[in-house]
Amino acid sequence: MTEPDFLAATRTAYDAAAVPYAELVGEHFPTDLIGHAMLSVLAGRVRAAGGGPVADVGCGPGHVTAHLNSLGVAAFGVDLSPEMIALAREAHPGLRFEVGAMEDLRVEDASLAGVLAGFSIIHTPPGHLPRTFAEFRRVLAPGGHLLLSFQAHDRPAEAAEAFDHKVSLAYRYSPDHVAGLLEQAGLTEVARLIQAPGEDPVRGFPHAHLLARR
Repeated sequence: MTEPDFLAATRTAYDAAAVPYAELVGEHFPTDLIGHAMLSVLAGRVRAAGGGPVADVGCGPGHVTAHLNSLGVAAFGVDLSPEMIALAREAHPGLRFEVGAMEDLRVEDASLAGVLAGFSIIHTPPGHLPRTFAEFRRVLAPGGHLLLSFQAHDRPAEAAEAFDHKVSLAYRYSPDHVAGLLEQAGLTEVARLIQAPGEDPVRGFPHAHLLARR
């Protein structure tokens, strides 16, 4: 199967920016208290259901994968960028990280207790989201949970809006549109949290966190 152009472009861009990107997110992550709260919800749901592996897709340098493990879940990381995976393995040698695409995860059907896509679907063009969400449903066990976080906008009639991400072309999405696509894929929304635009000091975008269950 031919790889979509956006995957190659995203991989190349993150390979080139791996080190400064890792430094930037490493500085920001400890202060992201709302993001931490949503990760705790995901981990709590996974533990309450008996545990199991959790894929952090688009894991970057692995800081969130490591945080999920500190919350008592067996998280592993997947990222398009070999350079990002190299940084993740160096920083967290006791954890599992592998190069791969969220649209084609190398795991068995219904084998995961959870999937995290933290600000990683933003590089997926609108027409490719249904395939991505179908893949998330495929790998989740019944009752498994998906947590999506992404830059959002509040115009439901417009599915997506491109913006000038510092690394690669990105899109911000309507939470209602994303929730509808999840429903079509067989994933039921459990909860959502929207951070106010003023909480984003860089661009002033709302941030959406959607929790869904297979």
